[in-house]
Amino acid sequence: MRRDSLGALEHILDAVQNVAHDTAGMTFEEFERDRRARQLVERNFEIIGEAVNRVRTHEPSVASRISSHNQIVAFRNALIHGYDRIDYHKVWQTVQESLPILRAEVEQLLREAGETPG
Repeated sequence: MRRDSLGALEHILDAVQNVAHDTAGMTFEEFERDRRARQLVERNFEIIGEAVNRVRTHEPSVASRISSHNQIVAFRNALIHGYDRIDYHKVWQTVQESLPILRAEVEQLLREAGETPG
């Protein structure tokens, strides 16, 4: 695996961990009321989407092992370009349901590349 792809996978994992940490113990209602938490999550989703896009561009075979790679990039684009129409229910659902799957997939890719997921 290319070094830049490894770096992108590490950035994805860092961003996933940031979201998990920043939302730990929160309810949706607390998240919805907390502007800082929403912005932190949005920024980390931007990083995740951009990093997935880089892997997809440079190593499609690696990106194909991330089950929702196309949806992740589309979600990033929706957050950036539709900043005024963000559906926080969908954001919260993604935090709760999709990020644990992404984390497991990226950790597996890093282990296979000989990296210790952090």
